[in-house]
Amino acid sequence: MHTQSSHWPAALASAPDGSARAAADGSDVMGAARSTPLRVDAQRNLEHVLRAAREVFGELGYGAPMEDVARRARVGVGTVYRRFPSKDVLVRRIAEEETARLTEQARAALGQEEEPWSALSRFLRTSVASGAGRLLPPQVLRVGVGPEPQGADAAARVPQQRQPAVPGQGQPDLRLVERTPEPAEHDPGAAVLLDVVGQLVDRARAAGELRGDVTVADVLLVIATAAPALPDAAQQQAASARLLDILLEGLRPRAL
Repeated sequence: MHTQSSHWPAALASAPDGSARAAADGSDVMGAARSTPLRVDAQRNLEHVLRAAREVFGELGYGAPMEDVARRARVGVGTVYRRFPSKDVLVRRIAEEETARLTEQARAALGQEEEPWSALSRFLRTSVASGAGRLLPPQVLRVGVGPEPQGADAAARVPQQRQPAVPGQGQPDLRLVERTPEPAEHDPGAAVLLDVVGQLVDRARAAGELRGDVTVADVLLVIATAAPALPDAAQQQAASARLLDILLEGLRPRAL
């Protein structure tokens, strides 16, 4: 499984031919790219690049180089940079599309399932089956390091990834830390996703079908965890289904 990096590629590098890459603001570039009509061959190349980027980033994470995307798309790397002047622009495009897809899946589950647990589990199964976990935007998965909250603050906990052991200081530590909404505040698409998934979580918790300490971030981490990247499609599907069953059971309240 490749959980995405917690930071976005930031540098605007120069193009392979030495010319400057334009667009300091990636959102303007993406808006122009979508509104400007393309020739048939240019449109075909764009579709190939986007498909290749989804595959490469899904397999290797958002840290994969642009050269890998170009190779998978069977185009020159210059063709990739003509449509996406920096890697940051391409990553944002893929992440925005994945965020929108997850939001629609969550809305469908919310609107078509009357039972709270059925709605939440349907969203998780649909998202994992679509491979969405391998392309979850980093800002919805960020987890900080800090002390375990106490009392009422414990409801805002999310699991922190296990940290490497420091020589002479024992085993790696796994902490529960408080989340803040800041990463999504500057990304409207991510904010909408968190809101819709939050409704699924709140309904299931209110019905007593979800553990009281489970948060929206936990649910999204389930999607990321249950979407391993395996070379064999059948093996990947079977592994995802098996792992998701185990994780879903872990979300249910424990019997007294």
